[in-house]
Order: sequence, then structure tokens, then C-alpha cells
Amino acid sequence: MKHPFNYEIIYSSRKTVAVQVTRDGEVRVRAPRRCSRSFIETFLTEHEDWILKHLQQAQEQKKRSEEARAGRPPLSDEARNRYIRTARDIFSQKTAYYARIMGVTYGRITIREQKTRWGSCSSKGNLNFNWRLILAPESVLDYVVVHELAHRKEMNHSPAFYAVVESVLPDYQKARKWLKENGQTLWDAV
Repeated sequence: MKHPFNYEIIYSSRKTVAVQVTRDGEVRVRAPRRCSRSFIETFLTEHEDWILKHLQQAQEQKKRSEEARAGRPPLSDEARNRYIRTARDIFSQKTAYYARIMGVTYGRITIREQKTRWGSCSSKGNLNFNWRLILAPESVLDYVVVHELAHRKEMNHSPAFYAVVESVLPDYQKARKWLKENGQTLWDAV
């Protein structure tokens, strides 16, 4: 079958098929290793409207970002390093605070500038946070910290995982929604 978009298939040990439209407008299909190409084609056909809608949104967001950056000088290394130092202080304090509340431990904290993630937690308990989050409302920072620490109890995104998050931040969905709807603005802010 021919689709009005190109896509990449990423096979892994997952159990289900999922499609992702990246911020850059790339379509990625994540599938179990033994998933047939015909099943993936059918899946893409069934989800074509959703994919096209999100490709359009990505294109519009990319255009808005380019317009916002036009005429603005790129962030200097000195300024970026200042933001990273500030983020390290903020995330270190927040992580220590919430880890005590949640009764979990963690490894090292690394501050990065990932294009597709706001935070992550490795199986060893090392945490990564995107420095651009310090430009978001504080409730969003709290949510991302609690989200990553919740992986110390549940290394997945199951209902049990979100129950852990909700036990600490009962209104976490507001921050999650803000990040989903406004996260791109953090890239345009500086």
C-alpha cells in the first residue's frame, strides 16, 4: 500500500504496534519483532487520518518556531551553560524532596537538551532532565520530577505507574496537559 507519507519501522520486544509523529514531522512505527509488514500497512491505513492531522500540526508548529526564532540570535554557550547550572540546582533540590516523600532512591542527575524528551529514568535509577523545563511553570517541573521518580517503583506507564504519580500530585494531569500543549514554546523561548 502507498501512504501519503514516508515512515520508519522500529522493531523491538514490545507487544503492541504504535505510531509516532515527531516534532520534526517524521512518522515512526514501533512494532513487535515478529509483526508482519501487512499488519503494519493495515494499521497505518486505519490510522491515516490521525497521522495526517499530526503531520499537519508538526508542520505548522515548525513554521511557528522558525518565525519565532527569525531575527533572534542563537543562544550563546555561556547563556546555555548558565541555564544548565540553574536547572541542575533546581532539579537536584526537587528530586531530593520528592524522593523522600515517595520513599525511593535514585542515582545521578544529568541535565541535557534532548529534542524529544523532557526527562528519563534508567534502570539503574539515573535521571535525566531537559534544562528547558525551567522555563515552564513550577507545577510542570514538579510533575516531570515525580513522573521520573515514579519509574523507580513502576518501570512502565501502566495504571499502577500513574497511581504512584497521582498519590504525590493529585492534579498531575493539568501539568501533563500543559506540557503536551505548550512544551514546544519552551524551545521558542530562548
